[in-house]
Amino acid sequence: MSVNDLCRFIDSAVTPFHAVATMITALEESGYKRLSEESSWSLNTGGCYFITRNDSSLIAFTVGDGKLTEQGLRMIGAHTDSPCLKVKPHPEIYSQGLWQLGVEVYGGALLNPWFDRDLSLAGRCTWLDTTGKLYDSLIDFKSPVVVIPSLAIHLDREANRNRSVNAQKELPAILLQSPLDEKFSFREILREQVINSPEGANCKEVLDFEISLYPTQPAGLVGLHKEFVAAPRLDNLLSCYTSLQALLSSSTAYSMLVFNDHEEVGSATACGAAGPFLEGTIEQLLHALDETGRSALRKTLANSLLISADNAHAVHPNFADKHDSQHGPRMNGGPVLKYNASQRYATNSRGAALFRRLCQLENVGCQSFVMRSDLACGSTIGPIVAAELGVTTIDVGLPTLAMHSVRELAGASDIHAMVKVLGAFLQRR
Repeated sequence: MSVNDLCRFIDSAVTPFHAVATMITALEESGYKRLSEESSWSLNTGGCYFITRNDSSLIAFTVGDGKLTEQGLRMIGAHTDSPCLKVKPHPEIYSQGLWQLGVEVYGGALLNPWFDRDLSLAGRCTWLDTTGKLYDSLIDFKSPVVVIPSLAIHLDREANRNRSVNAQKELPAILLQSPLDEKFSFREILREQVINSPEGANCKEVLDFEISLYPTQPAGLVGLHKEFVAAPRLDNLLSCYTSLQALLSSSTAYSMLVFNDHEEVGSATACGAAGPFLEGTIEQLLHALDETGRSALRKTLANSLLISADNAHAVHPNFADKHDSQHGPRMNGGPVLKYNASQRYATNSRGAALFRRLCQLENVGCQSFVMRSDLACGSTIGPIVAAELGVTTIDVGLPTLAMHSVRELAGASDIHAMVKVLGAFLQRR
């Protein structure tokens, strides 16, 4: 595990679909076996398994040697999605000799940083083969193929004083230049990508797609001493990576990782944290262990703990007054416990004390974050899972600047610290 490994992970995980595919590769290389929701499970003590839903959410777990109802699960939850621009179903726009793609905003994205970037396209295509069967394929153009140019300052003298973005009018991305009479179909361009994929030679037609724009600038280390990581999608791939590394490097029993899609848009989906994916997986696990019934589920959850890992707001040196003066986490200062009196974060004193003790034992710094009392607070999957399952939940994260921007910043040493603490959480009972 290294910061360079994190950068490679982020560069490959350009969409939630690609993030899950990348994590599946790491799990399978470590001996984890794929399970299906549609099938009965046969599990072995000491076995390692994973399951997916929608190809964008993933749960991985290990099986201990005692009763799950008595031991409970040590769980870490994170999300695979990030704010971005998504291509509309019929995106073709022709204007001034240019073909553009219409996009819609996914999540609470900072929009200004998307302008004047080298952008590519990636996601999932659902296609019809020559025999009439439907298939899914992940595609990634990899190279820069679209751009959203800014309007020149000469044509908008107020740009530096009052720059707001109209998402409908100003975000369509330029894809190519051609005469209007030249036929253009975005689905046909996607079909070419599918045909060039390993499994897509028989693709007849792309019927639908979920395609996102992403910046092609790779993740990397910045700062005079390379003390920071600059990358897209740190929220929340940073938590996915550190959680996965903690699981793969720990000797664990009844441990579980829960990576949900759609957190940035409220989690109320079949594969989101407010959906039935986690509860159904725990029920199926209990059934495979011959511990059945609602009482078994209640006992298991009563003995379980969940860490909700999602990035925290580092104090910005130019905007320090946006933080409560006593709660300004700093990059490379260690993981952050996140609190909110209105329960936008699920941390309580018992969970916080456990996490602080783990940080002490691992010789890792532990910071605290509370939103200013006069500003609204964001949230995570933590309160959602806590409310749905009644499991004790601790909201933590690593300090980050420029959250929800097209490129975010985090502390390089914080990555190792978080892996150590999360690994200790999974190991200690």
